[in-house]
Amino acid sequence: MESRILALLQPIADELGVDVLKVSVGGSGRSQVLRVVIDKRHGVDSDVLARISRGLALQLDAEDLIAGHYRLEVTSPGLDWQLETEADFTRYEGEWVKVFLIEGGSIEGRNLGPCDVAGNEGFKLGIEAVKARSCEERLFAMNEIAKVVRAINWKDVSRRSK
Repeated sequence: MESRILALLQPIADELGVDVLKVSVGGSGRSQVLRVVIDKRHGVDSDVLARISRGLALQLDAEDLIAGHYRLEVTSPGLDWQLETEADFTRYEGEWVKVFLIEGGSIEGRNLGPCDVAGNEGFKLGIEAVKARSCEERLFAMNEIAKVVRAINWKDVSRRSK
């Protein structure tokens, strides 16, 4: 079912320049929920979410894929969305992320994008020095990471508010 919905959704997403991150159908009977998660570099606004929702709803009604009533939710990913693929690291390049290591602990820094780490997929992280005038680059292979999520750089927020 999700793959058929994705086939209907993909042309709409391509036209609006967004990536479809997830399509899922849950619930049963009269309380089915179709959830679609979309995003693009620098985020999506409510107009894009509404256009995707309207376009997909029209396609679903025409194809009559979901029997009975359903609720359609179109959203962007939250900060806790895990970055896993090369496309994720490219989409959020330049954004602040938090890296949770398999060995324990975590590190925050600026995602500098996907790279090849000794023949394995990975990414570069820019870690700011204490005074934020210099930045150390660190390479991470995906096999040493438990998860990576976007985060808020509170130093940047406080700098911008001054």
